[in-house]
Amino acid sequence: MKKLQSKLTPDYDSKKFKQEIGKMLADRVIPKLTDKKRAKNPTTMETTDGTIEVSSDVAAWFLGPRGENVDLFSELVSIALNDHVFWRRNFHPTDPSPLTESMKRDEAYLDAVDLIKTEFYALLAQLKKSGPFASMRYQGHMTWDQTLPGMAGYFAAMLYNQNNVALEASPITTVLEVEACEDLCYMLGYQETSPKPWGHLTCGGSTANIEALWAARNLKFYPFSFRKGLTAANPTVAEQFTVNLPSGTSALLKDLDNWQILNLSVDEVLNLFNRAVVDYNVDQVTLNGAIEPYSLQNMGFLDFAQEFLTDSTVGDPVVLVPASKHYSLPKGAAILGLGAKNMHTVPLDIYGRMDVNELKTAIDDYLSGNTDDGKKHPIVTVVAVFGTTEEGNVDPLVEILNLQKAYRAANVDFAVHADCAWGGYFASLLRDDGTGGVPIAVSQYVIDQYQALGSTDTITIDPHKTGYLPYPAGALCYRNMAMRSLIAFEAPYINSDESDVPPEWSLGTYGIEGSKPGAAAAGVYLSHAAIPLNLQGYGKLMTLTAYNCKIFHWKLLEASRQETDFIVEPTPHWPESNQTKEESVKNFLNKLSGKTPQSILNDTTGTDLATLREAGADLNILTYAFNYKVNGTLVTDLDKVNALNERIYDRISLKADGRDIYNYKILVSTTSFYKDTYGEVFFEDYRKRLLGMTAVPASSSGAGEHIVVMRSTIMDPWITEDVDGKPFVDYIVAELFDIVREVVAEVVAEEAA
Repeated sequence: MKKLQSKLTPDYDSKKFKQEIGKMLADRVIPKLTDKKRAKNPTTMETTDGTIEVSSDVAAWFLGPRGENVDLFSELVSIALNDHVFWRRNFHPTDPSPLTESMKRDEAYLDAVDLIKTEFYALLAQLKKSGPFASMRYQGHMTWDQTLPGMAGYFAAMLYNQNNVALEASPITTVLEVEACEDLCYMLGYQETSPKPWGHLTCGGSTANIEALWAARNLKFYPFSFRKGLTAANPTVAEQFTVNLPSGTSALLKDLDNWQILNLSVDEVLNLFNRAVVDYNVDQVTLNGAIEPYSLQNMGFLDFAQEFLTDSTVGDPVVLVPASKHYSLPKGAAILGLGAKNMHTVPLDIYGRMDVNELKTAIDDYLSGNTDDGKKHPIVTVVAVFGTTEEGNVDPLVEILNLQKAYRAANVDFAVHADCAWGGYFASLLRDDGTGGVPIAVSQYVIDQYQALGSTDTITIDPHKTGYLPYPAGALCYRNMAMRSLIAFEAPYINSDESDVPPEWSLGTYGIEGSKPGAAAAGVYLSHAAIPLNLQGYGKLMTLTAYNCKIFHWKLLEASRQETDFIVEPTPHWPESNQTKEESVKNFLNKLSGKTPQSILNDTTGTDLATLREAGADLNILTYAFNYKVNGTLVTDLDKVNALNERIYDRISLKADGRDIYNYKILVSTTSFYKDTYGEVFFEDYRKRLLGMTAVPASSSGAGEHIVVMRSTIMDPWITEDVDGKPFVDYIVAELFDIVREVVAEVVAEEAA
């Protein structure tokens, strides 16, 4: 039976249309991110009392907690709407209008207008019960206010209803998407290489993660298809064709066994087709036609395995992820047929990051056959998370890449994927435009990991998270553009015909989705244009939000010292030192005693900021739990402690029951750490700290193998909002502790009754 073959959509297949698009693009003069030069704006704004409150450019980037920039946003929306109407009226202006003034006076028209307004007002009333994301009191989920240029760009493009599935349906917003993703690639550390890096927008990080797994899976198996196709297309070349093994030694492709083929390096695999065409003069059309019937995409797993995966000593390919992985990764493994059982969860270390020692042990076991089935298992990819969903932690990418390098000496290799859905925009901290003036609020460890991002193969990043942009706007970036071809029905070969439109403008052929809103691309593009992806732009936002998270951590510890009936235990582990935890906390608080958030930033020596930088969360999510005391002693029953935290959360969580939001004083989210998921090292370390114990007894109910914690996602960039001369964060912590104090009193009274 003839199998279906994928064909490009007509607009991509038409050379004439591509040339027209190319001509249009040539007429556009848009500066690249690296070329943008701006007059230096004032970096601070003085309040009436002489203190520095907030960076003045940041103040222009958002609508504001109280809609302070409503006039500016209204102006932009009005301009966009009027300009769009002008555009409509000037497209063949002599055409007759189907909407006449007499129709607007008709009763049916007026009734329709009344219904629209009635339902619209009802919708507005319902929306007022939404989460107050723009408030500094909101620390719930991974969402906050949107940048003003992002909203304006989205609104303006929404009126044109562009669909970025094809150039013909989106001749402008497709270009904006490509340029916005070029900016992302540069910010993340992907350099201009050949083939160049490439990225595209998705509906979110889940889709991007699944696509990254899809590409890595297909890359792992592509050499089998290539070898078979090359033999059919040109047997002579197939006998001579050489490849470089990960160690750097050369070998004939025809002589490689299954294990060797499954361990070729990413760039070596992606260059196979190109080398056959360029170095061995094989006709690319003939070769592609010979390979296609044998591709995994075409054959399916069962036929492919029967044809190629015949070595009984080699088992299923595996994916290695940290215990803090996003749920999209096992979901992707299941969808792709890899099997969720072949997604190996690596336990966490005491810092809540992937334990590299455990990673090495797992890899060694898979390579040596120390597995349940006694087989060797190839590694498809290792995933490092930058900004874990639960804790906001950053995995040790530098050590992961060092491991990869070490295994290459043994002719073993795998892809590395960075899930930066949450933390991606923190990479802007590394791109200084030379004007300086912005401090860094994350630790040196975090900076080191971000500097290594350019060595990964794929990166997920969500503009609709720390890019502060409207949904849906996720993205996937490829270090090597050729890798995208592995999820399409084509060879990983980049045509450099200068008479044609550059291949990076083709979007619809690649990725999981079809239709995509051009408005999302316009919002991302305009936000990047107004807020550059460097230290002085988005880097300033990242510094401020990370700083506020550090401040919140500090204030929790400071307030906890004043309490006699309960404690708060943040999840972040203190940096390694000879001090006990209690000594570390005391020393930390003593260094910052009498300081204010603003005075720390104003300290020209940087000493106080350095103290904050190295403590607390990696980025801008802080998890913590409370424990209470009975007769002056901390409770050691984890079930009771979990019940306490669940009760606290019930009073500081947003309810989806239509209640009025105005009575909420602080809003957070919650999560649980499960021992069988996170691993014993992380779990027991935190349990001991929370319960104040050196030894941990069994749960009273036998069900205490999880720890309930609060999660504060702190995205607001406002350093302080003085109320009676105090930093506003002090009031937030005080109101939180009032609630905790109330709950603790109730629990203790109930237990005593």
